Amino acid sequence: MYSSINQRIMNGEKFTIRVKIAERLYPITIARSEEETFRTIARQINDLILQFSQRYPDRDMQDFMAMALLQLGSQLKRSNELAESKDLVKKLEQLDKTLEDFLVEEQVL
Repeated sequence: MYSSINQRIMNGEKFTIRVKIAERLYPITIARSEEETFRTIARQINDLILQFSQRYPDRDMQDFMAMALLQLGSQLKRSNELAESKDLVKKLEQLDKTLEDFLVEEQVL
């Protein structure tokens, strides 16, 4: 059920791996540096599909894949919002430092 390498086609910096998701193989051409990321994601998808299939045995594979996609999409959205918040905090800290430096220079503080 987990991702596996069945075939690699070398193509410069990229190569093709085959990942198994829900008992189907999908060839994906990626940079070598992305291989672990894709394999980890495939494993997470398969784990979620397995969890949903055990929790909802009356559903079909399309339902399990849709539920997995919704859960991973939700996690991605929260992650992006957190990253945006961290960027905003960093910018505010920089602005605060700039303002403080200005006030010290002008001898207001």
